[in-house]
Amino acid sequence: MNIKPQLEDLRLFCIVVRHRSFAETAREQGVSKAVVSKRIALLEGAVQARLFHRTTRNVSLTAQGEIVHQWAQRILEDVDLMGEAISREKAAPSGSLRICSSTGFGRSRLAPALSAMASQFPQLEIQVELFDRWVDLVDEGFQLDIRIGHVREGNVIKRRIARNRRVLCAAPAYIERCGMPRSLADLQNHRCIPIRERDQDFGRWELQGPDGPVAIKVSGPLSANNGEIVRQWAIDGHGIILRSSWDVCRELESGLLIPVLPDYFQQADVWAVYPSRLSASAKVKVCVEFLEAWFERTGLGDG
Repeated sequence: MNIKPQLEDLRLFCIVVRHRSFAETAREQGVSKAVVSKRIALLEGAVQARLFHRTTRNVSLTAQGEIVHQWAQRILEDVDLMGEAISREKAAPSGSLRICSSTGFGRSRLAPALSAMASQFPQLEIQVELFDRWVDLVDEGFQLDIRIGHVREGNVIKRRIARNRRVLCAAPAYIERCGMPRSLADLQNHRCIPIRERDQDFGRWELQGPDGPVAIKVSGPLSANNGEIVRQWAIDGHGIILRSSWDVCRELESGLLIPVLPDYFQQADVWAVYPSRLSASAKVKVCVEFLEAWFERTGLGDG
């Protein structure tokens, strides 16, 4: 069998897989849906296999499509790495870099850092997507995840780029109404506002205290999967939250929030996480080193 798929068709195929839609892929690429369909048809002809199950609403991979997708990702990564090696991009990185992070940190801390990086390395094409959920780097096509807290999965490389702690706090109005907890066990009798963090179980706070690590189950009438919402609810007096120090430092300084059980905290460092296959990627390395230096300069601070 003489299989000669084109690299750009493989790249387009991976984008269709990510969006599960020809129409969404066409919008992202600035072409018509007919062009996307034609290129996928050419790829299917080259590999002599049907790659997608098609419905009126979306597309999904066939068994042969799964195989092609796995190989296409490896081929495209290797081609990108080859280009980096040839052009010595450690000095001047270029090309596309897809980055993901959590919504709150991405908007308030990561976005300014990437703006500065884009100015320093204008040849980089930086694409950022923000999620408050766990992300599969390989399947979703991301090269770098800037993540807060634990990194649990294997087959990735992680590098700590900033230290951070999550702390307990609440509004003065809540404490005046419900009292100040005197022990960790008291939290079970208080209104806590749990958040669905990407790195921990919902409603279970794992903390470091004077006697070492301890975990406690918390609950309350309000919960969310977004840190900005939870912080505002705490300011409004609805309960106790566990949030990153960078996220509540202004409110603590101004008195909008006050510390609760300050002897307890949760270590939640900031990590750069990327697939093992990209360990030789110069643009990933440059990005990670830039972000580490940026956060050190701008005072994200040690936890």
